[in-house]
Amino acid sequence: MPASQPRSRARDRNNVLNRAEFLSLNQPLKGNQESRSSGRKQSSQAGAAGAQNNNAKERRQSQQLPEEDCMQLNPSFKGIAFNSLLAIDICMSKRLGVCANRASSWGGARSMINLLGITGHGIPWIAGTLICLVKSSTLAGQEVLMNLLLALLLDIMIVAGLQKLAKRKGPYDINPGLLDYLTMDTYAFPAGHASRAAMLSKFFLNHLVLAIPLRILLVLWALCVGFSRVMIGRHHITDVLSGFVFGYLQFRLVELIWMSSNTCQMLISIW
Repeated sequence: MPASQPRSRARDRNNVLNRAEFLSLNQPLKGNQESRSSGRKQSSQAGAAGAQNNNAKERRQSQQLPEEDCMQLNPSFKGIAFNSLLAIDICMSKRLGVCANRASSWGGARSMINLLGITGHGIPWIAGTLICLVKSSTLAGQEVLMNLLLALLLDIMIVAGLQKLAKRKGPYDINPGLLDYLTMDTYAFPAGHASRAAMLSKFFLNHLVLAIPLRILLVLWALCVGFSRVMIGRHHITDVLSGFVFGYLQFRLVELIWMSSNTCQMLISIW
């Protein structure tokens, strides 16, 4: 026994792994353990902080857009009603587009419907008003014609502005004509022909003395011009109905800013 102990001690001394520079291979240093544990703790804390940040961002987004999320997952009654009415409008407008092309059920009457639509274009009405204004010799006639010209110009500008804002296309893919481009009537909502026909009929009913049959024919003309645009596939039914409403509002606007005879005479003398 006493001889074996010095031998084991000598063996341990001769063992290379027991030297100080090789101790880290057998027993890791406390500093390394602490650094590794601290690194793990920091990485876990960073991961927890990142998860908390992501959760906070998701909460903020959900708080900022609660209505949109609700609309996507659970549409409101107003949204359902609006979409249903829009679908009915498109379906009925396509059914009434009987002259949309030559192959339609009333394709042979397309030329006649287009001719009816020309009576509601703004360019012929403006040209005719200018000719009558030049040939008119009475102050009352010039006053009415000057305000009619103002109403036509306002109608073109208002309808063109509304169409540029809405940018709604018709039920059929039909290219606008030359007169449509001149009056900037290139989109569907609101219908320019319908607004112009409603405004003109109301204007003439108020400022011209007409017999009852002529008054009835004037109202029928406005209705036919408006719904002829549905028949050729250029406008929806709601486009025409809104055009009638805007035409009446334009007439009320012209009545509010009605130019007096003196103002009209001054404008005519400048012209």
